[in-house]
Parts: sequence; structure tokens; C-alpha cells
Amino acid sequence: MEKVWFITGAGKGFGLEIAKAALSVGDKVIATLRKTGSELESVLKDHKNLLILRMDVTNELQVKLAVDEGINHFGKIDIVVNNAGFGLISSVEEASDKEARGQFDTNVFGILNVSRAVLPYLRKQRSGHVINISAYFAFGTIPGWGIYSATKFAVEGLSEAMAMELNPLGIQVTVVEPGMFRTNFLDESSFVQADLIIEDYDQTSGKIKALTSQFNGAQPGDPSKLGQALLKLVNLENPPVHLPLGKDCLDFYEKNKSLRENEMVKWKEMILSTDF
Repeated sequence: MEKVWFITGAGKGFGLEIAKAALSVGDKVIATLRKTGSELESVLKDHKNLLILRMDVTNELQVKLAVDEGINHFGKIDIVVNNAGFGLISSVEEASDKEARGQFDTNVFGILNVSRAVLPYLRKQRSGHVINISAYFAFGTIPGWGIYSATKFAVEGLSEAMAMELNPLGIQVTVVEPGMFRTNFLDESSFVQADLIIEDYDQTSGKIKALTSQFNGAQPGDPSKLGQALLKLVNLENPPVHLPLGKDCLDFYEKNKSLRENEMVKWKEMILSTDF
């Protein structure tokens, strides 16, 4: 049976590839974009199973109207992909209040806005699959990506709680943690640098800033294969709550798991010293 997808940030990158994958198997797609002139519009705008809506995930009213319009158009929503987001690269100190809040508004509160708008429909139909796009920086972080990682840590917590709350209602939740994929995420259109630059951080976050721009175009992940992976995911009877994607993601997870375990062993005596 054909499914109806609601995808945020569908104009490019992961969102575009997921939309293309869904349409390729005869599913229907409600693709939301923050602004017009996207890659999706140029390659798919005339597709009969595609509804393109302009929507900013940080605008609660726009989100509700888009969800309502999508359901009125296709009759239902089966799969929600919370993909809209961007990256802020800076040391934690360099990020202004406005820059940090902007990162959280899109990457975290945007998911909450979509969830509040769409979950009443999914609960009513007692079915659905919510997919929250996180990142491998949810497993740990590096200098320069602290604020971004903090948003992904938040997405992990939200997703795990949602999975426990919604599973009894027939709704699945998966948080997808991609490694580095060859999208435009490292372009200026998808990640920004803090305005403030503090010289003391030149050898930590400053060095990462330089390496990040050099890495653009050499990422190991194939975004079209991510789209295909999500097609498989939504057809599983018992999908995972966590889905890391990419060898670099798995390697990063294993490294951070080992560091955390070693720290627990080293400080075990202090850890156990605080109980009555």
C-alpha cells in the first residue's frame, strides 16, 4: 500500500534524496521548504505524487497549516521525516546568544513544532512512523561543533522518549544518525560560522573550521543510499529506535563508547562513593 511522507527541509540534501526515494516506489510526498528556488523544485516539481509547501519549522502556525494542507491533499500522513536543520561551527564561547538559540530553534524546537502538529493525526489513526534526523555528533563531539552537537543530544533524548510514549499507540519512532555524507551540509547554505572569532581557540575549534571546509566534497557517505536505507526502514515490522548510517558513524560511536567506558572504570570509586 502506498505511503504518504511528510518531509521537512526537503529542498536539498537528505530531504531531497528521501523524497526521490519515496516517489520512486510510488509513494506520495509532502515536501516542505523554507524558501523557494530549491533543487527539489527544479527536478521534481511536476511529479503527480508530490505536494510542495513553503514552511519554516520555527513558525508554529506555518507548520500546523502545512500539516493540515498535506492531509487535506493526500488524505493522511504515514511517515514524518524531521530533517530540517543546519550546522553552527564555533567554540562554545564564540557563539552569541542569538546564534545558539537560532541553532536550537531549528534543530530542536522545529521538531517539537512538527510533532505537536502531526501527532494528533497519527494517534487518531493508531499508526505512523516518525523519523528524526540526528547526526553522529550525537555520540560525542569535537571542538567547534559543541552547540550543534548539543542540539543533536537533545534530538536523541526527545526521540527515545517519543519512542516509549508512542509505541503503545501503534506509532514507531526512529532517530537516524548519519555520518558524513556528500551533501551540501558543509556549504555556506547549510552551515554557518559564529561572527565572533577568539584567537585563543585557533588551535582547537579554529583548526576544525579550516579542516571542515577542506573536507567538503570528500565525505564518504552517498546520500542516495541513505534515501534507500530509509525506504527499507519504514517497511520493517519492528524498526530500530536508533539507526546510525555510515562506517565513519560506526567508528565514531565505537571510539566514544570506549572513551566513556574507560572513564567509568577509572573513576568507579568516586562514582560509587555518593550513595547512603
